[in-house]
Amino acid sequence: MELSESVQRGLQLLADPSVVDPGSFQVLLDVSFRGLLASRADPAILDQPELKHIDRIQVKQIHAALATFILEAVKHNADKSSISSCLEELTFSPERLELFFTTHQKHKKEVESLLSSIGRRLPHVHDVSWRLQYQMKNGQLDKINEPFYLISLNTENEGSPEDVNFTCTTEQLQDLVAKLKDAAKSVEKASQM
Repeated sequence: MELSESVQRGLQLLADPSVVDPGSFQVLLDVSFRGLLASRADPAILDQPELKHIDRIQVKQIHAALATFILEAVKHNADKSSISSCLEELTFSPERLELFFTTHQKHKKEVESLLSSIGRRLPHVHDVSWRLQYQMKNGQLDKINEPFYLISLNTENEGSPEDVNFTCTTEQLQDLVAKLKDAAKSVEKASQM
């Protein structure tokens, strides 16, 4: 995993026992996982009594770095050895490595679920309707006498219906149909392998 300099600095602060004592270390771990997994942001999440003796800027820097590292580790499906090697480079002690990995394993499935829910999925096409129109004149009253198609794709995206409407000429529609046939053939070939 490649980490930015600011993330590395934040994790080095977390590893430093003169900045973060053992009790504060566990609280920072718990707070970071809780902040990632909470359905709503809690502005007072870093206002823990165990963190009062640490400089507020450093607490925020550590929290941001820890949250970033957690997300990267889950995103890359990092195992114990890769997490350990990465954190050992940042001077984590064996005790802190074990605490991090235990907490990470405890919450890993929840963070994976969170990451899989982020992003936009492509809509599923349920139905297609079309209508042939004939354009006689354009906006400048010039004769065109050209047919065009009104296409409506009835789709569903994450449970909510959406309609995608567009117009195209006969040539554009023929090109679209040819591309859809090519895609169908490719999918059919891939499924036979």
